[in-house]
Amino acid sequence: MTDALKRLSEEGVAIWLDDLSRKRITSGNLAELLDEQHVVGVTTNPTIFQKAISGGDGYEQQLTDLAARKVSVEEAVRMITTADVRDAADILHPVFEATGGQDGRVSIEVDPRLAHHTRATVAEAKQLAWLVDRPNTLIKIPATEAGLPAITEVIGNGISVNVTLIFSLERYRKVMDAYLSGLEQARERGLDLSLIHSVASFFVSRVDTEIDKRIDALGTDEAKALRGKAAIANARLAYQAYEEVFSSDRWSALENAGANKQRPLWASTGVKDPAYQDTMYVTDLVAPNTVNTMPEATLLATEDHGQITGDAVRGTYEQARADLDAVEALGIKYDDVVRLLEDEGVEKFEASWVDLLKSTEAELKRLAPSEG
Repeated sequence: MTDALKRLSEEGVAIWLDDLSRKRITSGNLAELLDEQHVVGVTTNPTIFQKAISGGDGYEQQLTDLAARKVSVEEAVRMITTADVRDAADILHPVFEATGGQDGRVSIEVDPRLAHHTRATVAEAKQLAWLVDRPNTLIKIPATEAGLPAITEVIGNGISVNVTLIFSLERYRKVMDAYLSGLEQARERGLDLSLIHSVASFFVSRVDTEIDKRIDALGTDEAKALRGKAAIANARLAYQAYEEVFSSDRWSALENAGANKQRPLWASTGVKDPAYQDTMYVTDLVAPNTVNTMPEATLLATEDHGQITGDAVRGTYEQARADLDAVEALGIKYDDVVRLLEDEGVEKFEASWVDLLKSTEAELKRLAPSEG
């Protein structure tokens, strides 16, 4: 056992768990992770809920009640998922209080089928915030073109947001702009900016997975030397963009009005390639005022053998840019990769949501009371 997680926290990295299930809540495991592994937040997504609910543990009674009421499958899924988020938010509430609202947060995603529909995304975000009804919730909105104006409007209404599925540096800058525009709207409406929080979930491992695949197809020694470098370089340059935006005059005016910085959140930090150190998307992305949301396996690997050696991001920007330029020089187009990853990200979450609806529908039918 090391004190790597404690050290990570001391370096300004908030450790969030990228997982949630009813069993994790009711068994006391989530509370244990807060006490023993320095976890201060939770993220969910459609895939996480699909795995949790199809696993079935702990959902039988609620599903039985929902079947008796003959609710629609979509309502049932929302009742189940928001119940888990509400309970997790209650467990995390002391952290929320202790950190002045910065941590102790639980994220829940809008229906991924709405990713390309601005108006519906805004309506769903409002509905989720109302349904969960906890101040320490973050509503997840994807960073699609349609998602950007939705982020602005939802923030402008005083609802805290986790912007998800960010892959490109250009899109990340648009996300930060959408956040600042939302804060400006909230200020015009007379809302308390200090109560509005946001994180920007910049995805990491999937960038290496896609670029490494293209590197392997080239097969040259020059190409192979760049394996496993693109994702960390991309994330480090995102942090550089964060530093620029949140030191601007525009930001200063909002900060003086009580606003909170939108923290970069490193997402998709589980290492997919067994050739790589299983903690690299944690140890190589240590920087102040960031969040790292980890699957449990990554959390435990970091606790066991993670080498936390201080800030691993600032001062690396020149090398990071050189690494991405070298990948581009191989003929691997950055813009093509990040566009594909966004499209795939939305599609994967949509597929998980549809699977969740199907498996829940089957359970509702199985548990439906006989007439009479």
